[in-house]
Amino acid sequence: MTQPFRALLLAAGLGTRLRPITLQKPKCLVPIGGEPLLGRWLRKLDLAGCDAVLINTCYLAEQVEAFLLSWQSSRMNVQTVHEPELLGTAGTLIANQKFFNGATGLLIHADNAMAGDVQDFLAAHHERQRCCQLTMLTFNTNTPSSCGIVETDQQQVVQAFHEKLVEPPGNTANGALYAFEQDFLDHLNLMTPIPSDFSTEVIPKFLGRIQSWHTHQPYLDIGTPQSLTIAQKLLRERQ
Repeated sequence: MTQPFRALLLAAGLGTRLRPITLQKPKCLVPIGGEPLLGRWLRKLDLAGCDAVLINTCYLAEQVEAFLLSWQSSRMNVQTVHEPELLGTAGTLIANQKFFNGATGLLIHADNAMAGDVQDFLAAHHERQRCCQLTMLTFNTNTPSSCGIVETDQQQVVQAFHEKLVEPPGNTANGALYAFEQDFLDHLNLMTPIPSDFSTEVIPKFLGRIQSWHTHQPYLDIGTPQSLTIAQKLLRERQ
């Protein structure tokens, strides 16, 4: 029997870099291949056997709620939690940690588009090095200065992390898709001050304890109109 897992989808952002598209539509509902980004993630998680999904909302939350009314699954429970003010990528995880209830957890930025399968990433997490409390998806990027760039050892354990440098040392980027167990949350709760941003405040504290798993399939941050156009060309079919 496979270990149960639950996912927190971060979908509350303002999408300022994607304006004017996001002036009237939340970023997580921008379509790729005719399917909203949020719908892509829900479909992939459902196919992977996810028990439950929690989606944080803030900007244009009513549109997200309306979309979810039209999305149905016979086995995966989907919930939302509204943030009147954004808590940050780490803040949202900490505030909703009881949602995971001892299951393997996924933290996902819903504004990324993934062509691969969630099952492969989960398998890598369960086979991670014993020293690691977190597993991170990585991918090759053509715009490394706009990403968090990682350096790993021979066991693919993250040893260094560079967030949006002008001249980063490489093009292996953090995909902002993470897997973890309860021990990671326990350590997160001990951090002082309480972190708000995952990339700048959490990852640097866990260097040497993060397993990376590299995908060679398309994986894109839908952050700008240009990256949206590229994603729509690469992911025309449902993947």
